[in-house]
Amino acid sequence: MTTAATLAPLVRPAERLRTSTPWWMGLFAGIAAFSGTGSATLNGDELATISAASRSLSGMFELARHIDGHFLPYYLFMHLWVQAGTAELWLRLPSAVAIGVAAWFLVDLGRRLHSVRAGVIGAAVFAILPSVSYYGAFARSYAFAAAAVVFAFWALHRAVERPTGRRWVVYGVAVALVCSTHLFAVLVLPAQLLLMRRPVAVRMLAALVVGCVPAAVLGLIGFGERHAISWVPQRGPEVWLKFPKMAAGATTLGVVLFAMALAGAVLLWRARRDVHAFVLVGWLLLPPVLLLTVSQLVTPVYVDRYLFVTAPALALLAGVAVACLPRFHVVAGVLVVALGCVLAFPDHVEVREENGRFENIPWALRVIKAEPEDAIVYGQSQLRSGFDYYADSLMPVDVLRSGDSPDAEGFGYPERSDVSAELEGRKRVWVVWRGSKQSGLEGDSVPRVGEVERAGFELDVAKHSVDLPGLTVALFIRR
Repeated sequence: MTTAATLAPLVRPAERLRTSTPWWMGLFAGIAAFSGTGSATLNGDELATISAASRSLSGMFELARHIDGHFLPYYLFMHLWVQAGTAELWLRLPSAVAIGVAAWFLVDLGRRLHSVRAGVIGAAVFAILPSVSYYGAFARSYAFAAAAVVFAFWALHRAVERPTGRRWVVYGVAVALVCSTHLFAVLVLPAQLLLMRRPVAVRMLAALVVGCVPAAVLGLIGFGERHAISWVPQRGPEVWLKFPKMAAGATTLGVVLFAMALAGAVLLWRARRDVHAFVLVGWLLLPPVLLLTVSQLVTPVYVDRYLFVTAPALALLAGVAVACLPRFHVVAGVLVVALGCVLAFPDHVEVREENGRFENIPWALRVIKAEPEDAIVYGQSQLRSGFDYYADSLMPVDVLRSGDSPDAEGFGYPERSDVSAELEGRKRVWVVWRGSKQSGLEGDSVPRVGEVERAGFELDVAKHSVDLPGLTVALFIRR
């Protein structure tokens, strides 16, 4: 006769495995993300984080009144973080930790929806995505948003499973975090409405409404600052063809995982016969659909990185597909992860290169061979912050600079307006701008180039970094 005492030695290892697995997978994912941190140089968005976070509290609130107001919660966190320094590794560490947190919740969510193996395989797939290596080593809030979204789905599942007041409070907090990490992360929330049932409808709606207060506030701020994203072009439905690549960070791997995710949704529906399969599909597919809808109806906002919050859903559904195999699911899981690493290897290498964030200021510094009395002019004044950050040797004279602090209302710097007068007596001037050679040398998209030419200089040589938009460094000499 089997007794509880007889089963206890078997139950305890299984319980320890269940409770320790999320921690191991979270550590694995965090390390995988952090491994992409040290090589790629900071780009303009990350330098904007430094600029914002390094200001006083009043300065940050003043900045939020004009630009990036929806990033204010992240900037407030980073304001505390940068008190210990602004080294690349330190700036990006919080994002890697956020990826680890996302993986932890992904494991337990997979266990609740299907099995431990589904959660483990899903978290492993998530960890090896090139998009995770990119945003997990990126000093912006996208990794935080992904972690908050996974936390929200996990908290909702627990609350629906056993609807106590404490669990609904946790869910409301999770929704508030989603809304505070990135404005467009809220696009995952409509998928959660599929779990609403009459017994829990009132408490679920109450938690959603309270949790969405930050979204309402930040949304109004963001709408008033939509001029800040005027550079975003209008998109059409064709962008959905690139969605698998965006979520995974690699084209072939993205297509494979997308097919697996759809299969995982079908298998989960067959296994559970409830709406959780549709909830996960909504988590994956609704954000790009809704983001394009907002773009068409309000203002162009469709930017790929705003949709990184869908990557955990892609990985979890793929994990479910493997876990549903009748046998050899462990071997299959290992093979899927190994195949993913092989398929995405070039993309992993790319995001870990010096130019992995497509704005390689150290490269530009190596191109500039300054002679005494050389001048430098920035095509976009905010580029100055990157050169200040990386320059460790003699730089050309920044002739237009009129202050050491960035503008209170943005990330640019105050500059003198008369380029010709400031270049008087100079024989050589370096001009640096964000974008291709053509964008600066043809037309008026980089006005400073034209002003330098009208001051009596002609192009001697121009070099552009590897990828677009990249940076262009040009040397002009006196005619």
